[in-house]
Amino acid sequence: MLARLRGTIDDIGLDGVLVDVGGAGYLVQTSTRTRAALPSPGGLGTLLIETQIREDAITLFGFIDRAERDWFKLLTTVQGVGGKVALNLLSTVEPDRLAAAILSQDKALLSRADGVGPKLAVRLVTELKDKAALWAGGITQGKPSDRGAPIAIPDGIAPKDTTEDAISALVNLGYRRIEAAQAVAVASREAGVDLAAGDLIRAGLKVLAQ
Repeated sequence: MLARLRGTIDDIGLDGVLVDVGGAGYLVQTSTRTRAALPSPGGLGTLLIETQIREDAITLFGFIDRAERDWFKLLTTVQGVGGKVALNLLSTVEPDRLAAAILSQDKALLSRADGVGPKLAVRLVTELKDKAALWAGGITQGKPSDRGAPIAIPDGIAPKDTTEDAISALVNLGYRRIEAAQAVAVASREAGVDLAAGDLIRAGLKVLAQ
């Protein structure tokens, strides 16, 4: 199975690129993010590849990094999300922000992507919320260098390990650590019960959005 292409970028189009590998030209569908990260035509580029095989076509989808490729695979597990719609989503929202959008149930942001209507946006946040929580927590694509020193969490809220996981997840999503810690503390107090890390991440995002 083809997993990677490295070759000369022959052409960059509106929805994909043509890659010359040893004289053979491969037409690869990509997101706008990936196209922007590739060199100009004539330069050497590398793409991670996912292949979709159908009765009438074999389509190559290319990604500039593992994060985008992994989210493509997650998105296409949702009914109604084919390769084209998944690329539209990745063109609209970067991978880390996509996790945040799903966790905070930001259906309006997801619906900005071509091919994503209200019903499909609901399906995305419903079916991918747990996987998005794992991603945000660094289990899928960890970024331990972003986590920083531990923040003291007041007594009377969620267990320390759970709150630290939630704080780290919000930091991985781009929030400052002090903001993340404050949001987690508020969310935990408002819940009045111990929350699992994924639920605490979602609650923290809602606090940050206020």
